[in-house]
Amino acid sequence: MKKINRKKALITGICGQDGAYLAQFLLKKKYKVYGFYRRSSSDNTWRLKRLKIFDKVELLDVDLLEFNRVKDLILKINPDELYNLAAQSFVGSSFSNPHTTTNINSNALINILETIRLFRNRIKLYQASTSEMFGNSSKSALSEKSIFLPDSPYAISKLFSHHLVLNYRKAYNLNFYSGILFNHESPLRGEEFVTRKITKGLIEYVNYKKTLFLGNVNSKRDWGYAKEYAEAMWRMMNYEKSSTYVIGTGKTYSVKSFINQCLKRLKIDYIWKGKGINTTCINKTDGSIIIKVDVKYYRPSDVIYLKANNKKAKKELKWSPKITMKKLSEIMIDSEIEFFKFNN
Repeated sequence: MKKINRKKALITGICGQDGAYLAQFLLKKKYKVYGFYRRSSSDNTWRLKRLKIFDKVELLDVDLLEFNRVKDLILKINPDELYNLAAQSFVGSSFSNPHTTTNINSNALINILETIRLFRNRIKLYQASTSEMFGNSSKSALSEKSIFLPDSPYAISKLFSHHLVLNYRKAYNLNFYSGILFNHESPLRGEEFVTRKITKGLIEYVNYKKTLFLGNVNSKRDWGYAKEYAEAMWRMMNYEKSSTYVIGTGKTYSVKSFINQCLKRLKIDYIWKGKGINTTCINKTDGSIIIKVDVKYYRPSDVIYLKANNKKAKKELKWSPKITMKKLSEIMIDSEIEFFKFNN
């Protein structure tokens, strides 16, 4: 019987939200999946375990800033597809840690690009770009042709990497793809990100009457479901020609709107009072404070509005999101309830 050669995929940042969902998706497609990650004192493989795929992927402890280590492992694995998802991706932290953010998000990428250019130019590369690169450039839907006005060290580092990939693609005729993903959330989101901070905080309020403190609740984002976005990455890499794609829902909602949907799911009767830094959300039943805005959670500069124009992805990749923001909030709240019960 003829042996079937499985496609091989290498994912940097495999232990993150996107890396875990992508690994799960590729395994279902019968790929052999490898992952670069950094071993830490805390269990950073919990997402892979939660998806029950920890023992189905091959993990390699790698510092992406070590060129020889990166080169040697890429040459050894010889993947068909390489997904670069490793990043310091929390915008807030990038202001206090610009050096670390730039090293991880930009300098590490150069090691991957040079390895492919010099030794394995048949490898397809996916670069995780971000809607944060647009900054406050427009109040209209943003496409692949929209201008970039990054407003944070994170966004600037990502824009540098985005242009690096475009340059290598053009200069060396390489199969490099860029996904400009708008906000995508899930139960696997880190607790420092606002959607997960909200769902976790509201469950703590329900059980302990603990007030949740947040920053600007009027910021608006295009929020999708991370699990669906993993498929978009794969569709890009398997399209007939390399290109750049905006991935988003085409709808935008405020942080407050996301909170409202979560409170409705929890059947909490609430009312908002005040404006700006004096904003509070109060439980109408007992008068307790559910949420209070605190100026210390505001960023030095912040993106106020983001909305995707995903027409290109719909047309060429045949990809479009199915999970609405309302459904996303329900998925995350229900998961948070189960997680709380399991751990208490």
